[in-house]
Amino acid sequence: MSATITPVDASAADTAPAPSSRLRRYARPGAALLSGLLLYLSFPPRPLWWLALPAFALLGWSLRGRRLRAGFGLGYLAGLGFLLPLLVWTGEEVGPGPWIALAAVEALFIALAGLGIAAVSRLPWWPFFAAGVWILAEAARARVPFGGFPWGKIAFGQADGVFLPLAAVGGTPVLGFAVALCGFGLYEACRQIRTRRAAGAHTGTPDETAAPARRDGAPDSGVEPAAGSGPGRLPRGPLVAAALAVLVPVTGALAALPLVDDSAEDGTATVAAVQGNVPRLGLDFNAQRRAVLDNHVARTRELAADVKAGRAPQPDFVLWPENSSDIDPYANADAAEVIDGAVRAIGVPTVIGAVVAPETGKLRNTLIEWEPDRGPVATYDKRHVQPFGEYIPMRPLVRLFNSNVDRVSRDFGAGTKIGVFDLAGTRVGLATCYEAAFDWAVRDTVTHGAQLISVPSNNATFGRSEMTYQQLAMSRVRAVEHSRSVVVPVTSGVSAVIRPDGEIVAETKMFTPDVLVEKVPLRSSLTPATRMGTLPEALLAALAAAGLGWSALRAVRARRTPAQ
Repeated sequence: MSATITPVDASAADTAPAPSSRLRRYARPGAALLSGLLLYLSFPPRPLWWLALPAFALLGWSLRGRRLRAGFGLGYLAGLGFLLPLLVWTGEEVGPGPWIALAAVEALFIALAGLGIAAVSRLPWWPFFAAGVWILAEAARARVPFGGFPWGKIAFGQADGVFLPLAAVGGTPVLGFAVALCGFGLYEACRQIRTRRAAGAHTGTPDETAAPARRDGAPDSGVEPAAGSGPGRLPRGPLVAAALAVLVPVTGALAALPLVDDSAEDGTATVAAVQGNVPRLGLDFNAQRRAVLDNHVARTRELAADVKAGRAPQPDFVLWPENSSDIDPYANADAAEVIDGAVRAIGVPTVIGAVVAPETGKLRNTLIEWEPDRGPVATYDKRHVQPFGEYIPMRPLVRLFNSNVDRVSRDFGAGTKIGVFDLAGTRVGLATCYEAAFDWAVRDTVTHGAQLISVPSNNATFGRSEMTYQQLAMSRVRAVEHSRSVVVPVTSGVSAVIRPDGEIVAETKMFTPDVLVEKVPLRSSLTPATRMGTLPEALLAALAAAGLGWSALRAVRARRTPAQ
């Protein structure tokens, strides 16, 4: 019996990728996706703020030295890993289409950040430029399209973190920059240590001071030898840059601690936040609008009874949530009557969240200052109305993809006046719900004299999702950023009272009627963040632009240099 020998195709064997090669090919995409997931996990309701550091370290590893096209793709993967789970609540009642579309569009900004980080990663001191690029992308995302969508700014995941005091220095841009810089710095420090260990193990080899080459032939600039360095020695500059990238944010946060102050500069105020609750979850809560109004009236009257019986302190003023009266009290006498009765019962100024429906034109999402003896005396119309929630851009086109757009049958219009009410001698700044995500919308109230900030909200549409906790974390960051107490009355929870140091001193449960009554400090001094406004963000954007320009210049020079 003879054996048959099958010839082996040597060329096929040579070209077939080894398993280890295939794993290496997917390592960086996997790391980018994982970095985004870690960023998501660093956000509330989880107190895992520190996961943002390994997230940026992983992102740095996946992007460093990559071509621009690869940087864009890896950045997009990181964006999807971050924003898809973070924004899942946007599809709570309208299905997965709007949720996936929103995450896919917003992830493009992180893709552009990935492209920019890949470009500057070849520069000395690259962690500083890379962190600047991230903040530049966040700044763009907070402005376009349709007025921007800053949800998911890295700063909003740091309400429990050690870097939080930096919010008082330069607001959310400086806080987010510090977190990204520290994460990139951790990766670069590990890389430099590994490079030096490898160099020490091969002392005496001819090219131990040369930068390792990438597959495209360009040098890895992070380990380029310094002028005058001898054989067997690596430059100290990259290691110093890595160390500073870690130490500067940590040291800065410690140095900023004195700015976090909850002392009562202007005395105190006793404030009541009413959470009336809604009969049912979902988009149709507006159909239950009389029940929602009656719930808030009932809770306010119960508070008045408790005050009269000595079971609760007398508040100086009362805050109702956004949409606590979706019946226009200017057009409906019965709504005005029950509101006025509740306000008279408690006997102090009360802020009512109402939908005002003029005979012509757009609806208004309005906060009304209601006095017990004079009725409505002042109003604030929400200045940044929510696209696809309170108004529908490009309605005919959007309708082709989702018929839920017609649930918003009449668009809301934006107000123009900054909201600061004088409530029994306390100047209260107003930022309605979605506005808390926008730096300018909160800062404007403080620069116009607010001693306390209120963020009335309505989260009933989003069920028991993480949305309300993500939004509450924003208010905690705003408290430190502007050194103000922040009161968050929400129709269905979570309502909270926050001190100027970001500490929550009282909060409700979700979908539970409740009233919070707390004494809070009033303050009028301005933090550096409040005074400087957009300047820190502009400086960080300039840092990013400088890094991108330097990288482009180096690339042009490299193409013009003839090969040796």
